[in-house]
Amino acid sequence: MESKASTVQEYINELPEARKIIIDKLRKVIEKNLPKGFEETMSYNMIGYVVPHKLFPDGYHCDPKLPLPFLSIASQKNFIAIYHLGLYADENLMNWFKEGFKAVSKHKLDMGKSCIRLKYFDEIPYDLIGELVSKVTPQEWIKTYQALYLNKKNKP
Repeated sequence: MESKASTVQEYINELPEARKIIIDKLRKVIEKNLPKGFEETMSYNMIGYVVPHKLFPDGYHCDPKLPLPFLSIASQKNFIAIYHLGLYADENLMNWFKEGFKAVSKHKLDMGKSCIRLKYFDEIPYDLIGELVSKVTPQEWIKTYQALYLNKKNKP
């Protein structure tokens, strides 16, 4: 579902009631566990959690006017999506999450590079997601991002 909402509350208000409940619960888990310094915003038509310019003035390399993205949640047509860029950037974190998911779910993990697709709404592993979002501080994400981006930028 593509949203034209300009605020998080507008985004949530657009959702069907069942999806509102899930997104609200995910937001609460994220807010409770996300390290201090990240900010919630609308980002790429989704609810995003970013490193604000006050912590990373350079912003996102694709558009420096934007804050550095880290995590997003969205209600898609057939699933709820969690986009966690740290998973894509850190193989150890990815392996930890895959093992953790396997331990708490009877379903196969449906995932892209950084997109976790949650299709079984009555079996969302909220505790695991809370633990996942707690594992990377804004400062750690900035270092990882800079190392990855600068390495990519400097490759021939």
